[in-house]
Amino acid sequence: MSSNATVAVPKPIALVTAASSGAPRRILVLGATSGIAEATCRIWAAQGASLFLVARNQEKLAAVAADLKTRGAAFVDTAVADLDDTSQHASLLTHAINSLGGMDVAYLAHGILGDQLAAERDFAVAQQILHTNFISVVSLLTWLANYCVQRRSGVLAVISSVAGDRGRKSNYLYGASKAGLSAFLGGLRNRIDREGVTVLNIKPGPVKTAMTAAMKGSEKFADVDKVAQSIVNAIAKKADTLYVPFQWGPIMFVIQHIPEPIFKKLNL
Repeated sequence: MSSNATVAVPKPIALVTAASSGAPRRILVLGATSGIAEATCRIWAAQGASLFLVARNQEKLAAVAADLKTRGAAFVDTAVADLDDTSQHASLLTHAINSLGGMDVAYLAHGILGDQLAAERDFAVAQQILHTNFISVVSLLTWLANYCVQRRSGVLAVISSVAGDRGRKSNYLYGASKAGLSAFLGGLRNRIDREGVTVLNIKPGPVKTAMTAAMKGSEKFADVDKVAQSIVNAIAKKADTLYVPFQWGPIMFVIQHIPEPIFKKLNL
């Protein structure tokens, strides 16, 4: 992990847990250079939020941070980190939250589509998809949930996917990672909602970003700025689940209830 400022990483017991009244909202963004995350951060920056951004690509992260400062963010700090390395999560999160002076929202937006065909042939590819999209997120959420429970406040907003609602042959490794994540989020919410902590499961359909640009029919995918605004609104309302765009809720309800004898014959 590297940072744009030289700061000694404190032990977890040194965490800042209190905020002065009227302080701007403090948001930790993991996977900050993803298309959806960047669009969401632009909205928060215009609202004067304080942001701590984590991503893997140092050059792109620096460009995103500079852009958010010009858009009005009250504070921006960054750390370059490989979020697949779960051994570094505790020190990374401790540093991030202390840099922000506390945390009101954690926004987890990192993940990979992966290569379904390659994953069918090689377990190492499948394992990477599952590790990035599920295991690494569970590691981060376990630490963040315990921090928020200690404060009895906070929003944990996590990008899952409509793909997790039912496995399909075209992307079932990606879908499985998101299905596991959605199940984890549901259980986590059941555990900590009573402690004053909101767990938001964000389930986007296909969105026009750099990650999906090469996909067939990408020109018809949802506009990333509209998706970002829906996410900002859902976090502000402390919602539990967000299908975005909204029509994916009824679409996935129908898909989930197609009888298996019929569904297994479909070319999805």
